[in-house]
Amino acid sequence: MTVYKVPQKEISFILQELVGYDEHCKMPGYEDASSDMVEAILPEAAKFFEEVVAPSNWEADTQPAHLNEGAVVTAPMLDGIYKQMVDAGWCCLSGDVKYDGAGFPGVIDVAVQEMLQSANLGFSLLPMLTRGVIHALNLYGTDEQKDSYLSQLISGNWSGTMNLTEPQAGTDLSAVKTKAVPQGDHYLVSGQKIYITWGDHDLAENVIHLVLARLPDAPAGNHGISLFLVPKYLINTDGSLGERNDVKPVGVEHKLGIHSSPTCTMAFGDNGGAVGYLVGPLNQGLMCMFSMMNNARLSVGHQGIGVGERAYQQAVAYALDRVQGKVQGVEGNAPIIHHPDVKRMLMQMRALTEAGRAMSFFTIAAEDRSHRHPDADQRAADALLVELMTPLVKGWCTEVSMESTSLGVQVHGGMGFIEETGAAQHMRDARILPIYEGTNGIQALDFVGRKCLRDGGETIARLLADMQQTISELSSATSAIKSLATALATTIEQCQQALDYVLANSAKSPSLAYSFLMLYGNSVSFWLLVKLAAAAQIRIDEGASDPFYGQKIKTASFFSSQILTRNLAYLASVITDSNYAEELVAADFQTL
Repeated sequence: MTVYKVPQKEISFILQELVGYDEHCKMPGYEDASSDMVEAILPEAAKFFEEVVAPSNWEADTQPAHLNEGAVVTAPMLDGIYKQMVDAGWCCLSGDVKYDGAGFPGVIDVAVQEMLQSANLGFSLLPMLTRGVIHALNLYGTDEQKDSYLSQLISGNWSGTMNLTEPQAGTDLSAVKTKAVPQGDHYLVSGQKIYITWGDHDLAENVIHLVLARLPDAPAGNHGISLFLVPKYLINTDGSLGERNDVKPVGVEHKLGIHSSPTCTMAFGDNGGAVGYLVGPLNQGLMCMFSMMNNARLSVGHQGIGVGERAYQQAVAYALDRVQGKVQGVEGNAPIIHHPDVKRMLMQMRALTEAGRAMSFFTIAAEDRSHRHPDADQRAADALLVELMTPLVKGWCTEVSMESTSLGVQVHGGMGFIEETGAAQHMRDARILPIYEGTNGIQALDFVGRKCLRDGGETIARLLADMQQTISELSSATSAIKSLATALATTIEQCQQALDYVLANSAKSPSLAYSFLMLYGNSVSFWLLVKLAAAAQIRIDEGASDPFYGQKIKTASFFSSQILTRNLAYLASVITDSNYAEELVAADFQTL
């Protein structure tokens, strides 16, 4: 285990050179979120998550949340930490000022989210799910619901959950059976939900559940599902907490990782019905819930970055300390960080994490513009870009988080397989990320079907044109950057070839979806690394001596030579004549 340090220089560089924050914060509504204000706030956030939250990670993992006499008991190590986070204002910086939020852009909020995710991934899920409830209520809640709930949720005094899955209804939500019966100005909700993250706890004063359920006369399938707000404690007319609602946890899962996060089975209406309130139109609950899920998918993608950063820092610290073997140029036995294969693994972890961070910040900045940019055409273009990028951020960033955390164990050698080092925890925690909020197989199908085929590839083509524009901008760059631009040109050609094939062979899309997503994830993230490397080269040319800038160029070059080369394999699997999805039948997987 090692001390966590927020990569402040990296975050600031992305905000300056990729987001263009000096102009970004000038959009309407961000008047109080100037660059000077951000430069003052982020170091304070870093100090809090480094000193207060990060030390809780290991101990909270060894004290899993559990159920005791009908109440969820969380790790004692977390006692008081959540309240400190609420009191310090770190729960939702992007909250609407109308409801007592700080009104910062989402791209600043995601920087603080990453600090929490690296500090304690399981704990980070508590405010992450609350953000999703805030997002859904902002879009579909009534004015009364917003006035009653948003201020408390934004502050973190209350937390939020989303309740989709049931024992018989996982990804296929058309099978949802939870009922909602009209009762005056509310509904009585009854049924059971499973896998509810932070479904119950006592760290916040109230828990606000968003629940998918059916009215008695609702049509079957997806078109008969509505969304309901079900509070743990009912709210009195003066805003104070009233009596306990008819909702309770009946189980807490024993999980591979994220032990500090209680994953609950929730029972609604065992004693007559839980009081719930309709959110959005009747029978359009999936539309409302997907707004929350898409928000959560971007957050989950960034969780992959956060845990990858923590694993990388721990691996570097161990490699600097662990002495083994001899290396030319080093007197005596050398720390393993001098061995070529260890350097490879550490650079692979670093390159994947920095590429994912760039892609996530790029996407969240576009989401900010889609809401706040004064030009309507720009808002519309950025909204399409966010739709396109969401499965890439969720899918690619969580896939590579598994790779990075596994490498972290490998750097530790045999000690990585020993729980006490903490390296295994990062790998265990990361394993859920490709699964929840829509498996990465679903993200890949979404990327191909809804984000590519639906508009004939127009949005992807615009993204490829932006990537091509970067090559034109680097025509007079130094040799190192020109080499990166050449690799980017090859990458764009591969993406175009894959896109052309998909558009011409849409029937094969299910079998090629994963490779298509990974090809584009590699390519878009590399493009952003090239942009950052070019910006770093300008700083060097201007006389900057900080080694950080040279490291940015080295990281992009490593990605080009050691990771981007995978695209040849991904492209080959996209354009293959094989269609295994049709050729293989269930019997082919059974042992004879």
